[in-house]
Amino acid sequence: MTKFIMKDQFQNKTAIIILAAGNSSRLGRPKQLLEYKDSTLLKNTISEALKVPNSLTIVVMGANHNEVEKELNTTEINICFNPEWETGMSSSVIKGLNELLLLNPDCDECIFAVCDQPFVTNLVFENLIFEYYKTEKGIIASAYSETLGNPVLFHKKYFNELLELSGQEGAKKIIKKYLEDTVSVPFVKGNIDIDTEEDYNKLISE
Repeated sequence: MTKFIMKDQFQNKTAIIILAAGNSSRLGRPKQLLEYKDSTLLKNTISEALKVPNSLTIVVMGANHNEVEKELNTTEINICFNPEWETGMSSSVIKGLNELLLLNPDCDECIFAVCDQPFVTNLVFENLIFEYYKTEKGIIASAYSETLGNPVLFHKKYFNELLELSGQEGAKKIIKKYLEDTVSVPFVKGNIDIDTEEDYNKLISE
């Protein structure tokens, strides 16, 4: 259930939309709740997003949403539920972006992030925002392992195309289409995400 919030409190803020709707099928348990840094993977991502000055945080829930939401401080973030999470990543992108446009229809840019990149920090988000204002490019993507990916910032001119994604398509489709309007920002250890028990065991053993 979405909380009602006055739209004007979000004016001129960068939105950080955290996609946390998946059912972690390869892991076999909710990755959002995996313990990490005396917290959880999802709460770690949220806490880093909340450190970004002049931003608002939206979390898109799906599978296991009741169990996951119980662990969160919902006074600091905006939670929305994606009932179509099983159809793929695109439905969560669309749900999060529609939520943002309800809260702040005049928003100029937003960042999409995922909940299972344990090394994401507020500086990763802030570097994207800094590069956006410095270069005035429409897409600022994180660079790691010779690819471009999350977290990624989009100017509002791409919102309509993001809302037209379908199935398993993610924001990377838009990045590839508009490489001439894309700038990359290095994200050290951005290639590390948690999909399997082996990934998680390696993370906590380091």
